[in-house]
Amino acid sequence: MQFNKTKAIVLRRTNYGESDRILQLLTADGHKVSTIAKGVRKEKSKLAGAIELFCESEVTIHQGKSEMGVLTSARVSEVMGDIVKDYERLQFGYEILKKIGRLSEHTHEPLLYDVVLIGLQSLNDLKIDLRIVKAWFYLQAAEISGHGLNLSRDHNNKPLEADKKYQFDIAEMSFEANQKGSFSAGHLKLLKILKIKPPAVVAKVSGIDTYLDDIVGLTHAVQE
Repeated sequence: MQFNKTKAIVLRRTNYGESDRILQLLTADGHKVSTIAKGVRKEKSKLAGAIELFCESEVTIHQGKSEMGVLTSARVSEVMGDIVKDYERLQFGYEILKKIGRLSEHTHEPLLYDVVLIGLQSLNDLKIDLRIVKAWFYLQAAEISGHGLNLSRDHNNKPLEADKKYQFDIAEMSFEANQKGSFSAGHLKLLKILKIKPPAVVAKVSGIDTYLDDIVGLTHAVQE
């Protein structure tokens, strides 16, 4: 019998029985755990408010002999409530949770938690261009899954040069010099910033609007 206390984010909720819910939680150490929240759908449940989607909570899980733990307490740490005010942000919020849920089947590291939390916090900031959040998340997801972009060398292992244009070979997962290529030094610079800085910082960089649509398309294709 063990009680585990941790920060957690709800990835998925499923109604169970008359008043319970089964939860998939991502814990702060990057593990996905299944728990049951008993009686949480009852009107006076003290747990209900802390196990909503798009919030971070501090939870206590009772782990007995069963593989599924029992949620015994939950307290909200942060609510990303503004996500639901914009339909596109809401849909991408769901996409983040689903993608991290899939990645957590094979990867267990704190980076997973950081990515989902920063992703949701960025979506919640309505001043940050949604394209920045998408490109940042897709790039991080690609890195986690082992498909990160090489932003220093091309497919011939030559250094990427600022005065050249490139096309991206999705099969080789690398850039290739091409005079008619879609990607310039500006694209590469933005990708490098997105790789190491959170969306809130990227949003303050001037002159990136020209490149965002191309970068979203590229990063989305890479992380698929």
